[in-house]
Amino acid sequence: MAHDHDHAHPDDHSELGEMDLRVRALETVLTQKGYIDPAALDVLIDTYQTKIGPRNGARVVARAWVDPAFRDWLLKDATAAIASLGYSGRQGEHMVAVANTDSQHHMVVCTLCSCYPWPVLGLPPTWYKSAPYRSRAVKDPRGVLAEFDVRLPASTAIRVWDSTAEVRYLVIPQRPDGTEGWSEEALAELVTRDSMIGTGLARMPEAAP
Repeated sequence: MAHDHDHAHPDDHSELGEMDLRVRALETVLTQKGYIDPAALDVLIDTYQTKIGPRNGARVVARAWVDPAFRDWLLKDATAAIASLGYSGRQGEHMVAVANTDSQHHMVVCTLCSCYPWPVLGLPPTWYKSAPYRSRAVKDPRGVLAEFDVRLPASTAIRVWDSTAEVRYLVIPQRPDGTEGWSEEALAELVTRDSMIGTGLARMPEAAP
């Protein structure tokens, strides 16, 4: 499901939604009863936040930037193309890739909950799961982007994609100018998590870490 808009984002990007609070309360109770091991949870969370995080997705995007055949495959069958790089699994069974251009910008939301492609982006940020983002991204995407310091020309249309339990999306940001001849590894450093959700742009070369 997609929404076309010519034209937000929560006022507090770190806001915890009701579901997050419930999850934290449940985790506390289960820990107290000895049903779960906090250390094991920490390892799992660290894996998705730092070892997987958006790094897998960044490598997918970098490959698409340097390999036209892979880019075409990614746009036609993202699930298979992403899996060919070794990135697959739960929450990434059915992927769709969409590419930003000068005339079209894509951004992703899950209006019902927080469906998110874990294998390529890791754990979703808190703001992605918040009610303000989920509602305002559809109603005022241009305003949401402005709150992320992304201001697009009026001529650039914005398309919002609604993730579901069946389909999850990966945005291919535009490749920054001045990166001709860069290696995939170097290019991947320019790809941010937000740029693959559509709430950000790829880093410029001078901002590379």
